[in-house]
Amino acid sequence: MNDKLDMAIDGINVQGRKGQTVLEVCRENGIKVPTLCYHPNMPPYGGCRLCIVEIENMRGLPPSCTTPATNGMKVSTHTERLARVRKTVLELLLAYGDHNCIVCEKNGECELQSLVYEHGIETVRFKTDYAPKTIDESSSMIVRDHNKCVLCGRCVRGCLSVQVNGVIDIAARGSDSYITTFDNSPLKDSNCVFCGECVAACPTGALSYKQSRFKGRAWEINKVPTTCVYCGVGCQLELNVKDGQVIKVTSNPALPGPNHGSLCVKGRFGMDFIHHPERLKTPLIKKHGKLTEASWDEALGLVAEKFGKIKAESGPDSLAVFSSARCTNEENYLLSKLARTAIGTNNVDHCARL
Repeated sequence: MNDKLDMAIDGINVQGRKGQTVLEVCRENGIKVPTLCYHPNMPPYGGCRLCIVEIENMRGLPPSCTTPATNGMKVSTHTERLARVRKTVLELLLAYGDHNCIVCEKNGECELQSLVYEHGIETVRFKTDYAPKTIDESSSMIVRDHNKCVLCGRCVRGCLSVQVNGVIDIAARGSDSYITTFDNSPLKDSNCVFCGECVAACPTGALSYKQSRFKGRAWEINKVPTTCVYCGVGCQLELNVKDGQVIKVTSNPALPGPNHGSLCVKGRFGMDFIHHPERLKTPLIKKHGKLTEASWDEALGLVAEKFGKIKAESGPDSLAVFSSARCTNEENYLLSKLARTAIGTNNVDHCARL
């Protein structure tokens, strides 16, 4: 069954597929349409009204993220009328908030900031009665600044549709709307599991990583893709490094791996051990009742000697191997093989309860 659609977007003949929205067809064909509330891993929302388009024989300016693509559709994405309306929407978003980019953690990677610049907005024409809201810094991991929120709903849909936690939602109506937890409690007192999905989804500085505040701008950070060390799932993440220090961990849906950009609380926030002053960096051997630094050859030689002596005196099953949850699956396999083939014991266990 042929599910292809023939469409014209900005005078260019393109193809889409049945079930796609107009925005999905545009992106698939390299046509950029501005968005704030849209996220490819979440249900379409149609809240920000920035992805509006003009469609021949259709009234108004429908949002492309919720409009189904149909065969023969003729779409315009960048007319003067659309640019004027989008600019007005962006000005209203700026008027109903405190978007001070100078001290914002998202400066340089904020989607709102980029759209305002692209549309050439230098001043906001609208005066409002906006009253600053309290910043929630109760959590040791996440900072919630309602003053920078644009009510795109991405954090809500990420929490409900991606992580299936449903901790937050939009409360009140109109310009009084805000994101809140149940009973409007601080984040630390809510049933949040602190997976950080909301922070990763937020397009502005409304949600930020508390551990990395004022430690580095976006353009100062080198992102190093790697595998999470907390369990054997193999989640992919990015270490955000500045001056040789890991200041935070972020996720990237584009990285190959089983997590598709999602992380648990340990993977996203449990990186303090990397630069902990008590972290072991060299092997230690007890000499005269005191642990002293040693080389790897010396340490491994001592272990082999002690293991060999125990095995000779009491047999291989007198020994056991206990692996770390911070090893990869491949490393755990090698340790298991060492226990069974070199030592000759099946006493192998693994701790994934860190």
